[in-house]
Amino acid sequence: MIISEGSFVLFFFNSDKKWLIRIENEKKLHTHLGIIDAGSTIGLEYGSHIMTNKDKKIFLLPPNTYDFVMKSQRTTQIVYPKDYGYIAARTGLRNGSKILEIGTGSAALSTFLASIVMPQGHVYTFDVNEDFMSIAKKNLEKSGMDAYVTQEIYEPAKIDQIHDVDLVIIDLGDPWNYLDVIHPSMKSGASVVCICPTMNQLENLATHFFHGGFIDSDCVETFIRKIEAREGKTRPSMRMIGHTTYLGFARKVLK
Repeated sequence: MIISEGSFVLFFFNSDKKWLIRIENEKKLHTHLGIIDAGSTIGLEYGSHIMTNKDKKIFLLPPNTYDFVMKSQRTTQIVYPKDYGYIAARTGLRNGSKILEIGTGSAALSTFLASIVMPQGHVYTFDVNEDFMSIAKKNLEKSGMDAYVTQEIYEPAKIDQIHDVDLVIIDLGDPWNYLDVIHPSMKSGASVVCICPTMNQLENLATHFFHGGFIDSDCVETFIRKIEAREGKTRPSMRMIGHTTYLGFARKVLK
């Protein structure tokens, strides 16, 4: 695959030093490793490398969804990729799924969800804060997922117009207040996932699940720890991504 003007390239030095750049002729990136001549990559093949003016080797990689998420512009705390896999597995997410999301934020999770349900599925995402929407739109366009996402400001009447939803994501501070709103839009047996930063919120949410037409409640926290694999001295990394959020899962039943 050949790099052309307008392509996105992940310039990779190591796992801690990498840059996601849209290629333009004459574009240069100034880093502590030296000047990366982004424009000079036009016509090169992904997987090849270039050298900085300080003789540092930089590899040219095609960015994937993870790269777009981690390098996205952020106005809010994002849901981290360590939680994405469990959400997808726990809810049966697949191509063709219809997703309703309340709390778009920077659209990091929206990007991941769209990458799974495309091309036959769709994500309908709503936010209560209009200021976040322009940045979310830019992030979706950058990743190429905007065609599979409909983005609007939140209004209960708009939710009423969406039916047969396979999965609902609620990423707001009071998710229990939206359970009655989303319940009619969901298929029976469909999953809802709520993002809760604190245990107090999680406890309140679980109580509302019990009384609100949802069963199979499951509250989890995920961790990921890197291993520094080196010959003769492999060990766990001294740093890890610990607590980022709690996830509250449940499935709809008829009230």
